[in-house]
Amino acid sequence: MADARIFADLIADHDRQRDLLERVGETSGDSKDRRKLFEQLRLELQAHAAAEEEALYATMLADPELREDARHSVSEHKEVDDYLGELMDTDMSSPGWLVKFKEMRHRYLHHIDEEEEEMFPTAAKHLSAAQEEALGKLFEKRKPRELARAEANPPGDARE
Repeated sequence: MADARIFADLIADHDRQRDLLERVGETSGDSKDRRKLFEQLRLELQAHAAAEEEALYATMLADPELREDARHSVSEHKEVDDYLGELMDTDMSSPGWLVKFKEMRHRYLHHIDEEEEEMFPTAAKHLSAAQEEALGKLFEKRKPRELARAEANPPGDARE
């Protein structure tokens, strides 16, 4: 399973996201570093979620045995997107910003741990090698497009 292209790509993204979450959490106030790292994180999370939903979750939704896991993960993506919108609308120098960020970080780390430990192994049992390969190619094609889309469309009502 871990060798399948789709799962390897998703886990590589998760590792980058863990690093960014840690680095953002180490910043303070409305600093240049916080703004830069948070924007990198926002783009990464939005693009990853959209590409993952199109590549993996769409296939999982078509399988009755995987459907509930996919629905659960889509709802968690929406929750993280809502957090991102709230964070963008909150003054970064406010103590509330860091509290909200830590809530989002906790929820997202739980989400990706759950995907890696439970959902990906379950999905791998239901997907053929050809499906896994096709999904990997689709994810790799969609991710750059979703990054461009995320740059143009911040979550919620937030505008830069």
